[in-house]
Amino acid sequence: MANKLPLKGDHVGSFLRTEPIKQARAAYTNGKIDKASLREVEDREIEKLVQKQIEVGLKTITDGEFRRIIWHHDFFSGFEGIELIKNERKATFGGGNKPKPITIVITDKIKNHHHYMIEHFKFLKKTVDKYGDGTQVAKFAIPAPSVIMYRSINEREKEVYPNSVDMFHDLGVAYREVVNALYEAGCRYIQFDDTTFTAFNDPTFTKRMMESTGLSKDEILDLIINTTNDALQDKPEDLITTVHMCRGNFRSKHLHTDGGYDYVAPIFDQLHYDAFFLEYDDERSGDFEPLKNIKRRDVEIVLGLITSKFPELEDPIAIKGRIKEASQYIPLENLAISPQCGFASSEEGNVLTEEEQWNKIQHVIQIAESVWDKVPANK
Repeated sequence: MANKLPLKGDHVGSFLRTEPIKQARAAYTNGKIDKASLREVEDREIEKLVQKQIEVGLKTITDGEFRRIIWHHDFFSGFEGIELIKNERKATFGGGNKPKPITIVITDKIKNHHHYMIEHFKFLKKTVDKYGDGTQVAKFAIPAPSVIMYRSINEREKEVYPNSVDMFHDLGVAYREVVNALYEAGCRYIQFDDTTFTAFNDPTFTKRMMESTGLSKDEILDLIINTTNDALQDKPEDLITTVHMCRGNFRSKHLHTDGGYDYVAPIFDQLHYDAFFLEYDDERSGDFEPLKNIKRRDVEIVLGLITSKFPELEDPIAIKGRIKEASQYIPLENLAISPQCGFASSEEGNVLTEEEQWNKIQHVIQIAESVWDKVPANK
């Protein structure tokens, strides 16, 4: 299974935090329990989560990001030279919603040294092996290198990295080492989450990135592509690497990144990923026509047609119609479906219940089975 992509009904990875997780995190934050006690609760709840994913029929199994405050900052803080700090974030989601005031800063040269999340994956892999039947794969989600752009820039960083190209070079090396370490730990499916490609539709974001890097938009895009491919440079053939092109997801609200994939689809062929998760749950993402620019036929295009933001189940006939529409541009055997994003990009989670969350997952699986039951898997 590891060197194929039969994952016609997939998911982005994060799940609503369970009540025991919420209570344990609050107790830890308030100093009522220590880190070891928090980890015990996390371990127990992740075991339950793995069993639930297997029970509903998922083949790609994650830890739900139960150990994270937010999907990206926790990971970056595992590198030497990057620190997690309290600071008001600039990103504002629909309705003026803002995540917790934490961000990352660069304080020294970026290096990888025994990234702590390798142990998180090892626990996930052991648990999947324990409860699975051999047809499941443990999937680990990490932010794409480009997400480093969402950080606070201080005077210390300017001293450490006067040139942003040098910073991205070091980041690419650190990522390559993490990818290899995950593989050595038994990982055969890594999902990268990327919020930058879709954000380049936003002129405010683009202007801010150009000012912070001193580069043009095209130069920044080239830098993202090169850094991503550097991270995947030594990727073993039996390691699946995918990317989720995220448009923001916090408490069922999105970032202001409207617009189709016209400007970014033409560069998909340059990125050394095996599959692309694209958000298509509402009109903000435009139509499927830009997919015609993807010429590779060794990749899967995962259509995020099911929303993780709201509990109502989409009309399966309408979803099948949209899949058929997309197949005008990408062969059906190269398509798959999933929710457009995870259910809890941050520990707050989206506005639906756990039961409604699992109904969504089962909805994805049932539609996928009815569409691709007799379609050969993309290999």
